[in-house]
Amino acid sequence: MAEAGQAGVPAIARLKGSRSWMYVIAWAVVSASACAPAPQTGKTPAAGSAMSHAVIDPYLKIQSALADDKVDGIRAEAGHLVTAATALGAPAMKIDTAALQLAAAAEAAPPDIKEVRDKFGALSEAIDAYMPGLHLAPPEGVRVAICPMVNKPWLQEGSMLANPYYGKEMPTCGSFR
Repeated sequence: MAEAGQAGVPAIARLKGSRSWMYVIAWAVVSASACAPAPQTGKTPAAGSAMSHAVIDPYLKIQSALADDKVDGIRAEAGHLVTAATALGAPAMKIDTAALQLAAAAEAAPPDIKEVRDKFGALSEAIDAYMPGLHLAPPEGVRVAICPMVNKPWLQEGSMLANPYYGKEMPTCGSFR
């Protein structure tokens, strides 16, 4: 029951004198943000669509090169990936950053394939987080696999595993999700 003189005063105003109002506001903010969809920009793909080929195509060339124990062309493909990720806007910032780091590792003279593979792993994790975060699917024919040895995902075409983290040493190590 409202105290004398507080009849007709909204409940939130009556709570101002206590700590309870802070909990009500905190609960409202947390509840609203928990239900909010992933951030979108005008360039972000729509939920339910396929991941952009502008990102996936250079990524698959990098994956294929590493599965074949090669680093040739990776810097250029990582550069294409940076351009594509930048075009997707802020939600793709981790992909953009990881692709830049991969390009830098591939540019070293001579490139250290272990370092390049490590940076590729960070890129793969960024893409793997981005797609479900925005409810995107891999393009037709592209599957997600995971390497149990490094506990990192990768995307690839085809049904035969081609592990980019171990290349020819363990080409079929891993499994598809």
